[in-house]
Amino acid sequence: MQDDLTIAQAAKLRPIADIAAEVGILPEELELYGPYKAKINLSLRDRLAARPNAKYILVTAINPTPLGEGKTVTTIGLTMALRHLGHKAITTLREPSMGPVFGIKGGACGGGYAQVVPMEDINLHFTGDIHAVASANNLLAAMIDASIWHDNPLNLDPLNITWRRVVDLNDVALRNIVTGLGGKRGGVPRQTGYDIAVASEVMAILALTSGYADLRARLGRIWAGFTRAGEPVTADMLRAAGAMAVLMRDAVKPNLVQALDGGPAFVHAGPFANIAIGTNSILADLMACKLGDYVVTEAGFGADCGAEKFLDIKCRTSGLAPSAVVIVATVKALKMHGGAFKMPPGRKPPMDEIQKPNAEAVAIGAANLAKHIENMAAFGIPAVVAINVFPYDTPEEIEVIRRKALEAGAFAVEESRVHGDAGAGGADLARAVISACEQPSQLKFVYDLDWPIRRKIEAIATQVYGADGVDFAPEAERRIEQYERGGLAGLPICMAKTQYSLTHDPALLGRPTGFRIPIRDILPAVGAGFLYPLLGEMSTMPALPTDPAAVKMDIDDTGLMSGLF
Repeated sequence: MQDDLTIAQAAKLRPIADIAAEVGILPEELELYGPYKAKINLSLRDRLAARPNAKYILVTAINPTPLGEGKTVTTIGLTMALRHLGHKAITTLREPSMGPVFGIKGGACGGGYAQVVPMEDINLHFTGDIHAVASANNLLAAMIDASIWHDNPLNLDPLNITWRRVVDLNDVALRNIVTGLGGKRGGVPRQTGYDIAVASEVMAILALTSGYADLRARLGRIWAGFTRAGEPVTADMLRAAGAMAVLMRDAVKPNLVQALDGGPAFVHAGPFANIAIGTNSILADLMACKLGDYVVTEAGFGADCGAEKFLDIKCRTSGLAPSAVVIVATVKALKMHGGAFKMPPGRKPPMDEIQKPNAEAVAIGAANLAKHIENMAAFGIPAVVAINVFPYDTPEEIEVIRRKALEAGAFAVEESRVHGDAGAGGADLARAVISACEQPSQLKFVYDLDWPIRRKIEAIATQVYGADGVDFAPEAERRIEQYERGGLAGLPICMAKTQYSLTHDPALLGRPTGFRIPIRDILPAVGAGFLYPLLGEMSTMPALPTDPAAVKMDIDDTGLMSGLF
């Protein structure tokens, strides 16, 4: 089979204006970025407000291998399969970060014959949304340092600045830095660091905002640091929020592209569910839910990361609730969870062990899948398991997954072959999801917003991860007291944890028991509207692997790219 880039480059794309017209978007609501990309004006949401909502389907996954399990492939392929069956279906996806693009995991446009295109544009600079996020974030950082340098009128404590700069690349050398060197003309020296751009609170605000007025208000509420007296200093106090909103003006508008079958796809905001919100924008979902009969969206990484945040944070904010959830599983990941092989991030995958039949390891590893099924049941949503089938998977291994998933309470289990067969390869999965959408469902949250901060964190750790309890470091305890004094106790929780395990430790695979979750710090994301605990050694700036994807990429004298997956 050809590689993803070759398939994408061979596709005959339809003019995006034609796709927009077919789905009901008016010409004056469309802002073209060339022939195959467009932004959608927010007036569309207001024009269609009275229409009933589509069936809303969430795609999530088990705890993945470092290579991913095909969640985006399944999201796109399921939408194509629904269209293949004659339904008006729309995909909504988060935008790719260039960190993984040049790292190991790859882009976020799907793969094989279940892709959104133009994949080169989407995986790289796209319409500039992530650059706008980084610019707005870094403008606030610059104004913090300028305020301190210009006699510090707000009495900011240089040792208690929580706002960091960002860049949309994996750059381990920037995790911890010192700024302000070079004498008096270089500013005031202080220790700080960089996060990856998509983990910025500005990105979370973009994902959760309802429009321009809300965007401006959220940016103004950002806590950038604290005074020497321990009082919070906001972006509004620094007089930065208005300019930040100006930088974000166009980024707020959702992006419209297409799948390989020529169907519509919204790609907007929100990657990195391990250290951020991990979902696409509410605005994109609200628009898509008025334009289609089915909307298929995705929450990043495993269900313990992305789906929990999607349901406990995003659904609270948007008012939307999924009719069904799809949990993507693979034979190779369940083999790994069953102890058949190890696959440390950044290392070459052990393909011999991955391809070697091992139904026994799959059966052991299926305990991880069972926990995710149970979690979705606790949220009150019927779960369909999609087995993303690879050529080397055996019927015996697939049958083990089917049996274990049904025993754990899955509504249905279907094979997905959309990677090679596009929509036709997901027809059975689509039928199962349609049936699941007709089942009774009632979204139930893990915690109530009026619970104390500690209790909310403990609820996620014990109920979703299966921990025995939570250990708060002294810094985390201090932050809790500070936030409760500052009136933040009612905010939801956005846990920053490894995606590879139900625990804080990426080495603990399967369904571990007898563990506790360590919280080393809790950061404020007041503008986004949540608190941000850091679990274990979780970093907000990823590193490049030993052999990054970037080394395979190049361009010829016509401008044609190669090596991009």
